[in-house]
Amino acid sequence: MIAITKTAQEHFVQLLSQQEAGTQIRVFVLNPGTDNAECGITYCAPYEVTVTDTEVKFSKLSVFIDAISAPYLHNSEIDYIVNQLDAQLILKAPHARTHTINDNAPLIERVNALLEVEINPKLSQHGGKVFVSKITTTGYAILQFSGGCNGCSMVNITIKNNIEKELLHKFPELKGVKDITEHHHGKHSFY
Repeated sequence: MIAITKTAQEHFVQLLSQQEAGTQIRVFVLNPGTDNAECGITYCAPYEVTVTDTEVKFSKLSVFIDAISAPYLHNSEIDYIVNQLDAQLILKAPHARTHTINDNAPLIERVNALLEVEINPKLSQHGGKVFVSKITTTGYAILQFSGGCNGCSMVNITIKNNIEKELLHKFPELKGVKDITEHHHGKHSFY
């Protein structure tokens, strides 16, 4: 669930030695699954541990994670980097902002979640974004682009080579994608 480098573990052990006996570390995510997600690390006194917490044991310490934060801290890493000028504790949580979707969620929610995680970070490099406005009864995902994608001359390549390919691979129930965005360069264009 969460990896802690040896240097970070040693740092935590030193900090914990100055705390009340039995105190451990808690890692959490505020506003998980949103663009405002923030990760944190704090002390965790024995009386603050709940039955729903997940305990991750290391050789000289334990880390506790609350049930809400746990899915967002999957594949996370804590490191402690020391250089000549300073020291820095780094928490990498690649899924903290990922909106988790249940496999039983409606298809449109699952498709939009994939677009948000896999496609939109790439489009955002050009100021763009895409979402599915609806899925037709015949199995087509209707795309709506915004930002830098509006008026872009490369949008058809992006749709066919990236978006449609990815969606059809992940969601075999889809037949294809259609774009309803007006891409003619004009006053409505982003650029």
